Amino acid sequence: MKRRVARELAVQSLYQIQMNEAAPQEAVQIAVHEAENDNETQLDIKGDKINSAYILELVEGTYSNKVRIDELLEEYLKGWAMDRLSRIDREVLRLAVYEMLYRDDVPPKVVVNEAIDLAKHYGTDESGKFVNGVLGKMIKEVEDLKSKVTPT
Repeated sequence: MKRRVARELAVQSLYQIQMNEAAPQEAVQIAVHEAENDNETQLDIKGDKINSAYILELVEGTYSNKVRIDELLEEYLKGWAMDRLSRIDREVLRLAVYEMLYRDDVPPKVVVNEAIDLAKHYGTDESGKFVNGVLGKMIKEVEDLKSKVTPT
C-alpha cells in the first residue's frame, strides 16, 4: 500500500474521530471498509492490500499527541485559532506535524508536500496554500521542534 493512501485514510479516520467521537481503531476500520467497498473518495488502491496497522499507527500517534501538536500549531497559526480552522485542514495539519516531529521514516519535505496535496484534494480552494504556509514555517525549525517533543 502506498503511504499516500495510508495518509488519506488516516485523515479520514481522524475526521471520523472528531465528528463522531469514534475510537481510533473503529475510525480506521470504517475508513478502510469504505475504501475497500464504496471508495466514494476514489482512492487509488489498485488492488493493493490496505495496511490497517500502519494507518492505525498514524491515527493513534496523532490522536495521542493531539494536545501537544495543537499547542505547537497555535504558535504557527498567526491570526488563527485551532477551533476556527476547517475540520479537514486541522486534521491534515495534525497528521503532518505528527509525522514530521514524532516519526523518522519520512523526510519532513515529503510530509509537507503530501499534506499540501491532501489539503488541496479534501479542503477548500485556499487549503493548500494555508497548509503550505503553516508547515513551511515549521519545517524551518523542525530539528529544534523535534527535540522539544516526547511521544505519549
